[in-house]
Amino acid sequence: MARFIDELKRTHRCGDLGAAEVGSEVVLFGWVATRRDHGGCVFIDLRDREGITQIVFDPSYRPAGAEATAEMVDGAHKLAEQARPEWVLGVRGVVVSRGANVNAKLATGAIEVHVVEATVFNRAETPPFEITDDVDTREEVRLTYRYLDLRRAPLQKALRVRHRINQATRRHLSDQGCLELETPFMVKYTPGGARNFLVPSRLSPGRFYALAESPQLFKQLFMVAGFDRYFQIVKCFRDEDLRLDRQPEFTQIDVELSFVDQDDVFRLIEGLVFAIWKEALGLDLHELYPSGRFPQMPFEESMRLYGNDKPDLRFGLPHVDLTELLIEHDGGGVPFWKDVTDKFKSGAYRKDLPAEIIKAIVVPASANLSRADSDKLEEFVKGMGSKGLARAKVAEDGTWTQSPLAKTVTQAAREAINAACGAKAGDLLCFQFGRESMVQTVMANLRVHLGKKLGLIPSHGHGGKWNFLWVVNPPLFEWDEDKKTWCAAHHAFTRPHDASLPDLEADPGKVLCHRYDIVLNGFEIGGGSIRLHDPEVQARVFRALGISEAEAQEKFGFLLQALRMGAPPHGGIALGMDRLAMLLGGAESLRDVIPFPKTQKGTDIMTDAPGTVLPEQLAELRVRVVET
Repeated sequence: MARFIDELKRTHRCGDLGAAEVGSEVVLFGWVATRRDHGGCVFIDLRDREGITQIVFDPSYRPAGAEATAEMVDGAHKLAEQARPEWVLGVRGVVVSRGANVNAKLATGAIEVHVVEATVFNRAETPPFEITDDVDTREEVRLTYRYLDLRRAPLQKALRVRHRINQATRRHLSDQGCLELETPFMVKYTPGGARNFLVPSRLSPGRFYALAESPQLFKQLFMVAGFDRYFQIVKCFRDEDLRLDRQPEFTQIDVELSFVDQDDVFRLIEGLVFAIWKEALGLDLHELYPSGRFPQMPFEESMRLYGNDKPDLRFGLPHVDLTELLIEHDGGGVPFWKDVTDKFKSGAYRKDLPAEIIKAIVVPASANLSRADSDKLEEFVKGMGSKGLARAKVAEDGTWTQSPLAKTVTQAAREAINAACGAKAGDLLCFQFGRESMVQTVMANLRVHLGKKLGLIPSHGHGGKWNFLWVVNPPLFEWDEDKKTWCAAHHAFTRPHDASLPDLEADPGKVLCHRYDIVLNGFEIGGGSIRLHDPEVQARVFRALGISEAEAQEKFGFLLQALRMGAPPHGGIALGMDRLAMLLGGAESLRDVIPFPKTQKGTDIMTDAPGTVLPEQLAELRVRVVET
């Protein structure tokens, strides 16, 4: 082995070689991907992070002009006869053209390397699963041996995409005058937002740090300190329920700017996104967005048409809100709808409580859904907690069929609904009604489900479409039904619209703010806001939230003090690095783009974390485990 690495340095990676290297002597290091013994000659596909090269061990091979004794070649051939998958080899050989026998599946398929000398760096044990691109091994097994799973080309590609995102981010933001600054991970717990992980302090018994869920407060302090353009690629932590696009520790591209308005932030981030797509995919987004700008949609419109604030605009199927229409028609003859509309008419709803709404979505006749198909749609919505899915098929004359609604709906209401929905013969109308939060969630998910079922979007991945959108002007407050009070929809330091300031005391539910999300293909890839830097307006926001001056000082005292010490107008955003990598790489899950992810239970089954600790460690921290 000493000759390799000490004397024989790697000249190329396994994906580098082509026709230009024919006749050259090369040294390659890598892993045995496959081995084939053809009775005399042994063929091995040698793999490293850049690709695969076929190497040939021929005991009769003697290249001209290369140091190749019979002893070297024979030794290399005997080594190849013993080699097994995932052994780590070093080889020296000559690049030879494969002539007409090109392997089109490999980037290096026009050549092969005839070996004259080889060594074994590591005789690997038989791996628990085959290292192939299309592996069908259970994810639990692959996560247990994640270091083996990471040898597979799709995961290596995903991590290379992350690398390119990182590099493009640093270059672009640095060129825009942003400084890369660090913030602490262990911070003081502040209420609001996601649940924090807590870290006990040995030096302050009974007291705890929180792992930062974002650098929010500290990046605002950078603005107060005069570092007027900041960014950071930072790890964040949230102790929350997991799903395909969520992990307990995640990475975000964090940005904060002083002396800016909302559009200034948008322009910087749009430029960054263009740079990332160019670096990661070689795609110039100017072909899709010639102006260099992404479209904007008010939050209210997004909720009305799509039921959420992250609409997938690769396809249509918008919702139609029928609430006002059916109030005019006194429920339209349908008892369930009349229950909703009567509450509006009687004034049973207060403006600070969520209303019930009625929505429809049109499945076009071209979908050719059978009765069984539409029944499955009802099963789908019931899986989200809905009581069912009212449906009606539109006949040639505009009447409704295959629906109990047809028995009671008035002609005027039916015609008005058909017109509002643009429903034509053969279309299927699907209705949801009830509490607004439930209806919006069910209809938003039903729309995406239909988009996939009808082939309008792929089951995962981008499908070659990149539909970006800024969702803007959301409400600053939302009503907490459990606590019967207003709470911040994002955080308490978001700047209200100037036109909404009178409503802070008069009607908090009407207050709109300078908060924004950037959405791609139905995923929120980033979100931020223009911050409150005016102490007087900040105090009014706290009062609307029912936070007293003393409570505000206890929770946010250090930030409030800083804002009184000459805070500039400022705002920022955080982009989800993991989601960007997932979308750019066409992966199905965040776990496919994070090197060492956690399971949906928040565990690392490779290292068996979280684990237990010794009683004396707990005693030192003054912490006791309570058995439940």
